[in-house]
Amino acid sequence: MTAGRRIRVRGQVQGVGFRPFVWQLAHRMGISGEVLNDPEGVLIFAVGEHLDRFETGLLREAPPLARVEAVESTAHEFAATPDGFRIAASRGAGAETRIAPDAATCPACAAEIRNPAERRFGYAFTNCTHCGPRFTIVRSLPYDRARTAMAPFAMCPACRADYEDPADRRFHAQPIACRVCGPRLWLEAGGTEIAGDAIALASARLRAGEIVAIKGLGGFHLACDARNGTAIDRLRARKRRPRKPLALMGTLGMIRTHAAVSEADAARLADPAAPILLLRRSGEALPDTVAPGQRWLGWMLPYTPLHHLLLDAFGGPLVMTSGNLSGEPQVIGNDAARRKLSGFADAFLMHDRDILRRLDDGVERLLPSGPMILRRGRGRVPETLALPQGFADAPPVLAVGGQMKGALCLIKGGRALLSHHLGDLDEPLTWAEFLRAEADYAAVFDHHPQALACDLHPDYRSTLHAHARAAAEGLPLVEVQHHHAHLAAAMADAGWPRDGGKVAGIVLDGLGLGTDGTIWGGEVLLGDYLEAERIAHLTPAALPGGDAANREPWRNLLARLDAAEVAADTLLPGKPVALLLQAMRAGVNAPLSSSAGRLFDAVAAALGLVEGAQGFEGEAGMAVEALADEIEAAPYAFGADGPRIDPAPMIRALVADLATGRDRAEIAAAFQAGLARAFCIRARALVESGRAQAVALSGGCFQNARLLALCLRDLEGLRVLVHHRVPANDGGLALGQALVAAARLTAEGPP
Repeated sequence: MTAGRRIRVRGQVQGVGFRPFVWQLAHRMGISGEVLNDPEGVLIFAVGEHLDRFETGLLREAPPLARVEAVESTAHEFAATPDGFRIAASRGAGAETRIAPDAATCPACAAEIRNPAERRFGYAFTNCTHCGPRFTIVRSLPYDRARTAMAPFAMCPACRADYEDPADRRFHAQPIACRVCGPRLWLEAGGTEIAGDAIALASARLRAGEIVAIKGLGGFHLACDARNGTAIDRLRARKRRPRKPLALMGTLGMIRTHAAVSEADAARLADPAAPILLLRRSGEALPDTVAPGQRWLGWMLPYTPLHHLLLDAFGGPLVMTSGNLSGEPQVIGNDAARRKLSGFADAFLMHDRDILRRLDDGVERLLPSGPMILRRGRGRVPETLALPQGFADAPPVLAVGGQMKGALCLIKGGRALLSHHLGDLDEPLTWAEFLRAEADYAAVFDHHPQALACDLHPDYRSTLHAHARAAAEGLPLVEVQHHHAHLAAAMADAGWPRDGGKVAGIVLDGLGLGTDGTIWGGEVLLGDYLEAERIAHLTPAALPGGDAANREPWRNLLARLDAAEVAADTLLPGKPVALLLQAMRAGVNAPLSSSAGRLFDAVAAALGLVEGAQGFEGEAGMAVEALADEIEAAPYAFGADGPRIDPAPMIRALVADLATGRDRAEIAAAFQAGLARAFCIRARALVESGRAQAVALSGGCFQNARLLALCLRDLEGLRVLVHHRVPANDGGLALGQALVAAARLTAEGPP
């Protein structure tokens, strides 16, 4: 017998070139044995003189896409000393490890596709162990080619040689391919494939002002020339998307031509996740119709070889917006694209590798407080988050989130998996996608919940589904108040320990059902993972017309003017003011709400920023932020009446300033400064009295960089928990729900 070690490596270690890395490390250190993938991660059997150094190297020298969480070793007896070191076949079924997210094209592959001397010159599906598709092509674990969308593409002898050569960066890269054996790219129009180089044909059509549907990693995009206002207008008209900002793609040089890019911005853009990053307009102007009235544009770098080749051929930036019908999920299949996008696109840039998971592009921004993820998508999922201290023994919980910006969260083994953005669940096809994602995540990660968590709102589709599933499976169900879930999500994002004490939460968003049956949205809470108490809130106002008030900002202005005893006629000419006032006072279709989002709507309407209905969710709030930009203004005063934070004094001052002709940008700045000051005073008092240990900022309103900065300034000297890895909007709700459920279940004992 020969004494050696059995070494278990846990984390994101499959599909990232970890086994080839182990092979190379072992050969360098004279280690014998084998390495393989299994359901728990990577397993190594090793013998040699330098095993301690070998284990240290596993942590310190891991490949760029790997996330090593643990290296565990025990003694192992070999019947005989192994002859050399080998990569063994994967074993077992199940999923205790994680699949890596899709990764943007690495520099080596990007250089290779541009080098005429290379075999993969100009090949749109080039990849290696450091880049390329992962989560969007995997059917199940362990991560091997036979379990991916690459299974139909048998490797040619040359690719097989690369795959089996330990010195090649494609050693055991599962999606390896070339133009001889891999996926094929073509351009078609009118249902007919067009002969010729697909990239050259597509770029020519884009230069001619046409719209091209492009099949990417997680779905189809609709692309057009970002410098051609006529083409953009045509795209907007066809897609019936009049004002919502459009995403842009360009090389770093192209982006610098049109936006201010710091070193930190450039590094974030070049992250393997390749997110859409919000950057300030600067330099050479693009047509305003790209993002009407906005000072920030959403840019991303090319993240597949196809995108690199297309931008090289086109020579300029492209609009790259999601390919979908209004309200529906992004299209992923070729036949579905032909059926659904033919009314938008003049041509289709297609390929024959299946997309197994629909993933929108992620959206992020860099703030003085650090990075903030606004939408989790391609490149960030399925990364998991470590649960805060005190939750190591939490039972497996499935949380189903809210109604808007749907997302799921699965917790298991001390980690949380927050899903990609699924969309608004009131759309039937989005709901079908939610159910598909629920089953998919459960299967891929071998998740068997022992409890479910949902929002308090009884009519959310996610809530109804959780109730039905809990009843059918005999599982406990934990209902979590909407803003408590926001608070818990911010705490978890910051790693706030379970026994860290209570936190003062400023939670500002559009709406969420409160424990008193009214609609909340402008709250100061005092709570932890177990419970939350409402300490202060915006004075409620009616939502005239119910749901219509969420779409039409002028209705919220009417309600706030009425509450402030200000006549509405001059600010709302031509609106049915008398009729709505009568309905509000009679309580007819006018529920009360403390929503900060609706207060932003009211101010936007007063400033004339949005007339009629909003073109997209959050348009009014974004317009207020953009108008104020970096202007400094003394804060408007808000009233204080017990727990109520009253906007009436602010409304009266705002109307008076409009009458005297004060600059609207100053008014927008004064409003946001006043809102921040009013809430921060209440939160600071909780900390200074010793009732809270920190302040957490959550809710969709905190995607407003200006509001966030104002609050951080007003809370200077206190510990402030801010979202970084988890959306502050409803896309982060499910994480908060899961942690609240875990805390309550373990406090009460095992479910």
